[in-house]
Amino acid sequence: MSFSSGLGGLRLSPGYLDRDGQAGLLAAVRGILADAPLFVPRMPKSGRAFAVRMSNCGPLGWVSDESGYRYQPMHPDTGRPWPPIPAALLTTWHELARYPDPPQACLINFYGPGAKMGLHQDRDEADFDAPVVSVSLGDSCLFRVGRLKRNEPTRSIRLGSGDAVVLGGAARLAFHGVDRIYPGTSRLLPEGGRINLTLRRVTRSAPNSSGPGRQ
Repeated sequence: MSFSSGLGGLRLSPGYLDRDGQAGLLAAVRGILADAPLFVPRMPKSGRAFAVRMSNCGPLGWVSDESGYRYQPMHPDTGRPWPPIPAALLTTWHELARYPDPPQACLINFYGPGAKMGLHQDRDEADFDAPVVSVSLGDSCLFRVGRLKRNEPTRSIRLGSGDAVVLGGAARLAFHGVDRIYPGTSRLLPEGGRINLTLRRVTRSAPNSSGPGRQ
């Protein structure tokens, strides 16, 4: 399903995961968080805390603190490597990304009832040819997406549990954010809130690498 933002490459898949698929993925995420607990990222320079809590899985994980935005192979609090990306999410990437190489990072963002995420671009990766693929679990949110400049017009859409979004092509660097969470719209998470899982390719592939199993 396409969504008119004025940029090609933005694709929506409402209900991509059915209830059983959502429950299975949530169980996998709970396992990841037992090993790589949620932490509170901080803004570069100011150190101001984000409204969301975060973790990662995969060879690399995205972190933010006073030193800046970056990818690193270990959890900032435990110092341990990130857990591997679950098979279900690798399947999601294979089905939706339309890109030959696997993801290297999966950000796990937890939004409480009052959390939001300001308009931003995902531009800390070396390979913008690879899309960003995200899956929503739990309460619905109001997702806003614009164009390539922050001050350009935006459009909003409500995302529910099991919905998937792809930002690729011309939309790969589109500004986007989450304006609000709708508490009580899903029973998937007993504690309430929303989990967003964002799959990304971070580095460029070596010219002579081979096959879809490349890391």
